[in-house]
Amino acid sequence: MTTPADQAAPTGPRVPEAVHRRRWAILGVLMLSLLIVVLDNSILNVAIKTISTPAPAGLGATQSDLEWAINAYTLVFAGLLFTAGLLGDRLGRKKVLLGGLAVFGIGSALAAFSGSPGQLVTFRAVMGLGAAFVMPATLAVLMNVFERDEQPKAIGIWAGGVGLAIAIGPITGGLLLDHFWWGSVFLVNVPIVLLALVLMLWLVPDSRDPNPGRIDAVGVVLSVVGLVLLVYGIIEGGQLADFTDATVLSTIGAGLAVLVAFVVFEKRSDHPSIDVTYFRNKVFSAAIAAIALVFFALMGVTFFAVFYTQSVRGYSPLQTGLLMLPLAAAQLFFAPRARLVVDRLGNRATTTAGMLVLAATLAAFAALDAHTPIWLLEVIFFLMGAGMAHIMTPVSVVVMQALPRAKAGSASALSNTFRQVGGALGVAVLGSVLSTAYRNGIESDLGRLPPGLRHTAGESIEATLGVAAKLGPEGRALVAPAHDAFLHAMHVTALWGAGMVVLGAVVVALFLPGGRREPQRSGRDEELTHTGS
Repeated sequence: MTTPADQAAPTGPRVPEAVHRRRWAILGVLMLSLLIVVLDNSILNVAIKTISTPAPAGLGATQSDLEWAINAYTLVFAGLLFTAGLLGDRLGRKKVLLGGLAVFGIGSALAAFSGSPGQLVTFRAVMGLGAAFVMPATLAVLMNVFERDEQPKAIGIWAGGVGLAIAIGPITGGLLLDHFWWGSVFLVNVPIVLLALVLMLWLVPDSRDPNPGRIDAVGVVLSVVGLVLLVYGIIEGGQLADFTDATVLSTIGAGLAVLVAFVVFEKRSDHPSIDVTYFRNKVFSAAIAAIALVFFALMGVTFFAVFYTQSVRGYSPLQTGLLMLPLAAAQLFFAPRARLVVDRLGNRATTTAGMLVLAATLAAFAALDAHTPIWLLEVIFFLMGAGMAHIMTPVSVVVMQALPRAKAGSASALSNTFRQVGGALGVAVLGSVLSTAYRNGIESDLGRLPPGLRHTAGESIEATLGVAAKLGPEGRALVAPAHDAFLHAMHVTALWGAGMVVLGAVVVALFLPGGRREPQRSGRDEELTHTGS
């Protein structure tokens, strides 16, 4: 039985002095590794319109192709995060980081020279494989080179690195697309990977869990298969604008059934990928739910924001990147300082307020039209970034400090699994809402087109505008209806996203701790802590 003194004891040995002295340099290397993983997605957000244009300028990708290019990465990423975290705990976090970076770099080079949307989807999956081994290892190493009293500050800076990547990504992507071909947005990852590998070999110490768990191969397969089936069904339903289609319903149903089997298997396994006993802790569960719901809404909404700025407003990729700068600047500024707000107001008030601000900014997209002053969009992006910063920093601290230091890899993997699953489902669900609403809005205006072009032209605003361009003067009549249909679809999708974040605000308001106290550990956590101390 543990005592309060036992619970207050450190969850592992003190950090060696030599490592402690260079901890901030190590944090810098970890942030560089994190940078390329986040940078890739933020660059892709700017490039999706270019990739959707016909060859040779792009790949002629449909909206479904674009959703899969995003989700191939996130599904592999999410499906393997826990296994990657366990391998890091077993083999050593530094080794796993180095291997993950190498695979990510190779996948980036291959993606840059894709010859078709199918190849791009495949190579994005390879990038997701590498990223799955990078992301949890960065937080796990961080938790092992900083003492507990410095961990919130270090996590805040680490979260600020996400803001930096979001800032650099769109601008870098815009610059590259202004001067080079679309593949350059992936090729740029390669030199960053090489620099990170050199610095990591030099600075980062290795660490591992003295009692690592066994790899759960069955759980990994069930989780990946279930998520792929579920997301495929949702995307297909959006593309057909018919969620009652037999194929759509059977695929979604099969995905849900496999995911239920995954949960049942994990509960009975003696070496689960996801230890479901941790979810008995309401604080821990609320923090994880907040992460998933925030990224569900954010990834889905940013998917359409690029089409709004480029297809409707006529901005270039570089200009779009610059327009998103307030979002990134706010995260970069507020994330390291959010802990000060938590010290004053507590986790619950800070996170709830952040989620309500985020919900309001998402709902504000429903008021935008083709002539809205652009400075209003800048204000929305800035407030969105500020809200995000005051959500992710406190919930990341809650999740990471809810488990013993030896299980840092598992805690990081769990947090990032739900972040990626939430993001993947956000792109799939909200992308499908966007597709369905757009097709319903434009359908009546496509009657003048040849039958063979109607379905293609109704897939997305880019598809409609592409068909209109090919028709010459006859196609100009489609431009205004395409803009109107997209704006209506964007408004509907934004309100769906805002609703999901409001749901998250209710969850954290009910279950996150109100004061500065750390989350209460579950009985199993206390046993692990007592055993290791």
